[in-house]
Formats: sequence, structure tokens, C-alpha cells
Amino acid sequence: MEVISRIEARSEYLSFEASLGARKLIEEVMLVRKGESVVITADTSSDQRVVELTAAAAYAVGAFPTIVRYETRTMSALEPSPPVAAAVAAADVWIEYQLGYIMHSDAFRTALANGARYINLTGMDVQMLVDTVARVDYQGVTELGHVLVGLLEQAQDIRITSTGGTDIRGRRGDRPINLRGLPATQPGQSVMLSGQISFNPLEDTQNGVIVFDGGAWPPNEIGILRSPVRFEIKNGVVVDISGDGADARTYADWMASLNDPNMYRVAHWSLGFNPGVRKVTGRIVEDERVFGCVEFGFGTKGSWIGGEHWVAAAHTDASLIAPSIYADGEAIEENGRYVHPKVVEICRQMNIEGY
Repeated sequence: MEVISRIEARSEYLSFEASLGARKLIEEVMLVRKGESVVITADTSSDQRVVELTAAAAYAVGAFPTIVRYETRTMSALEPSPPVAAAVAAADVWIEYQLGYIMHSDAFRTALANGARYINLTGMDVQMLVDTVARVDYQGVTELGHVLVGLLEQAQDIRITSTGGTDIRGRRGDRPINLRGLPATQPGQSVMLSGQISFNPLEDTQNGVIVFDGGAWPPNEIGILRSPVRFEIKNGVVVDISGDGADARTYADWMASLNDPNMYRVAHWSLGFNPGVRKVTGRIVEDERVFGCVEFGFGTKGSWIGGEHWVAAAHTDASLIAPSIYADGEAIEENGRYVHPKVVEICRQMNIEGY
């Protein structure tokens, strides 16, 4: 897996800033209360500094943190061992840090059914905690998200293009536009890192081509795309994966190896806009939120997205940088830069570079 190497080994590196990020995560995002059980799952790839800071922040508000750490798995949505499944099933709050996340598994569904408030922060390291949580204006990002949601909710025809060859469109129908990164206020709620909205148009209206040039994971061999990968979509299903480089072959072979037709179904479209993420890093939760990017998911589709949902052998995400986005023909973004006046105004208010 190719990632930007930025791990500073010293425990004191960004320790103040990372502590602030952990506190915001516990107090402002997950809304942890005194007496609650907080389960933090991690693996041997996780940045242990982030894990410990999160546990300390939970303990500081009077909660009971428990760290569950196990071997690194290079696949998403695999079922965990029974002890891990039992731990998350009993959690009031579950924070997932491991690379091989278990979101979309039966253990995940059981934990939410039991009332766990959950967040997926796969691959989180100190730098990511600082850039995407500690230094981010959550109120501003949320306001920007609401505006983007409103623009898409007013439209039916949504089209995404790029200079690299992307041209895909779909009709929203009655499908909801979901703002991710909101505080975890309800039992059984699944939240994500701020700076993303997700939706899935009516399946049989999703047609065109997506050319990914950002990040992709899994398969574990990619992370940062070194060459573009072209997905041809017909009626919401991937019918061809191609490209001139090795990444396209790797992606196609991995998808085929799972021997599951549901892996080829488009699970969601997502817009990324976390101002703390300005380039691809190889960490998929960041890469889905590069400011101005678009990301697509394939495989298992969660029920929260809206419309039909299904289970597949895994879930994979891939992103494209500098897209153009049109809602009923009106430009929201062009070549990676927001152009809709409502969006531009919020970007200016947040002092985002370039606006």
C-alpha cells in the first residue's frame, strides 16, 4: 500500500495539537458522557499515539475506555474474531482506527443494533488527527456541507466530469443526500470524519465513465493511484475496468478474485470537502475528503445511504481529483474549484486558500 510517509517517531511530535484533536473527537463528535463504555479498536498498523490520546480523552470525561488491538488485515469488512465482536457489541461508543476496518460486517451491524455510536477513522495517524480534526472549523465545514446537500437536493440530474475522461450521470429520484461528520447524537448512529456528503442515485440511471486518479483502497496494493483507472458504469454496475498502468490490472484482478457480482455495484457517490486535506495520502478516509474531490464506493452498501442496500464480499473506495459537478446543468464545481456563489462565499468566510 503506497502512502505518504509522514510518521514522526517522537512521542512529543504535535502532542499538544493531537491532544486537542482527541478531545474534540471525544467531546464534540462522539459526545462521550460520564460512565459510558468506549471501545477503541486498533491493529498493529495503527498509530499508537492516537489510540492512547483518544483513550485518555475518554477517561478525562469520566468514561471507561477499552483498547482492543490485533493483527493487521489488508481487507475491509471482514468479520473480526469473537472477542473483538463481543467488545464492540457491548460498547456505548466505538471508535475504529485499524487499517482493515470491520465496518459493513455482521459484527458492525450487531454493535449498531445494540446502540453503539460508531465512527470509522481507519488509518488515523497523528498528522491526520491534527489536520482533519484539531485544526478544522467544524461549524464552517458543517455549514458548507449543508449548502452542498441543499444544492443536490434541489436537483434531479447529477453529472460529474473531469479532464481525465470522467463523465457519469445519475438521477437522484427520492434518494437522500447524507451529510457525514455530524455529531453522534443517537444510539446506533454511524458517523464519519467531517467533510463529506454521500448519496446514491437511482441504480438504473447511473451510466457513464469514471476515471480515478486520486486514491483507492482496497486492494491493499494501491493506496495512492500511480496511473488512472477507468471504470465503465451501466445501470449502476461496473462493466469494465481498464487503464494503461499496473493499478488498473491490480484493481480488476482484485475485484474478480472476490467472485461476487455485488462487488461491481455502485454503493455510493461522495463529495469531499475537508479543508485540512489538500492532497492524496494513501489513507482512504483522508483521500475521500480531499477538498473538492469526488469519491465512489463499490461493494457492500449500507442502509443509511438510502434506497436498496446489499452485502458484498468487501467494500472499496476510489477518488478523483479536480472534478466538475453539475446539478440539473448548474455548475457547483469546475475542474476542482467550487464556482457556485453560495459555496464560494462559505469558502471565503472559512479563509480557504484560493477563495
